[in-house]
Amino acid sequence: MPAEQIKTLPSKWSVTQLYLAHFAVSDLKNGRFHFVEKISRAGLSKAGAESNRLHVWIDRWHTESPQSTQDHQILSAAKGDLAIQLTVAPEKPLVIHGAGGIRRQGAEPGQASHYYSFTRLATSGTIMIGSESFDVTGTSWMDHEFGSADLGKDLVGWDWFGLQLTDQTELMLYRLRRTDGSADPASSGTFIDRNGRGHHFSIDDFGLEPISFWTSPASKARYPQKWRLTIPSKQLSIDLVPRMAEQELTTSGSTQVTYWEGTIEATGTSQGRPLQGQGYMELTGYAERFSKKL
Repeated sequence: MPAEQIKTLPSKWSVTQLYLAHFAVSDLKNGRFHFVEKISRAGLSKAGAESNRLHVWIDRWHTESPQSTQDHQILSAAKGDLAIQLTVAPEKPLVIHGAGGIRRQGAEPGQASHYYSFTRLATSGTIMIGSESFDVTGTSWMDHEFGSADLGKDLVGWDWFGLQLTDQTELMLYRLRRTDGSADPASSGTFIDRNGRGHHFSIDDFGLEPISFWTSPASKARYPQKWRLTIPSKQLSIDLVPRMAEQELTTSGSTQVTYWEGTIEATGTSQGRPLQGQGYMELTGYAERFSKKL
């Protein structure tokens, strides 16, 4: 066959999109932190995402809204001796973060993202650890963020918090961290009231001070652990403390980033009344500079 008649067809195994995921379980009773990760290509439908409904999958890991119950989502994943099977349903409407729906991540053009959350999801299902299976119920939080830019050159990482408080309000806030440890002016947050309305606030509206630290025996990174959060306009002052220190992830099999992310508890006062809560904290850039977008 003449060379000019030979056609090169694209392979179904070509890597045009990579999907990465992980999930973690904090076993507070036994003081153990479990996490697993996965990476797969979009070719041959090994991983993908539908555009007309919530359905994202990596091999047998998946998150989806069934056609019959669009207000419910199913999360299912298993690897080794760790598995989750959860059903979640919103108790509050979604909240859009940022000023005008844009969340800044630096001063340069394009250093921004779109970001929304379901801050209270009624949750039920099962968690398996080893040979044990646990029926669970509770309240979850879901984030979805998308953008196109990396962090600013003078930023090394961030400190992020999502809090569900006992007065039926929620807080999301993040502190973009400069090389000298100070907070970048683009840092901000959202207060979600009892009715589910979001109220944007800037770095000037809150204070976030690390009180104590923990050094990872694995990475030797020194992470802030206890924090004091103050929001003067709401007369709010709460301490944020991990329920377990060792909740560090080293994702060498997927994103190749080492960072701290885990469950925390909140205790303090608001408007002069006692206030408690639960939440999640994410700390990046302490093991190495984190240059990718949030």
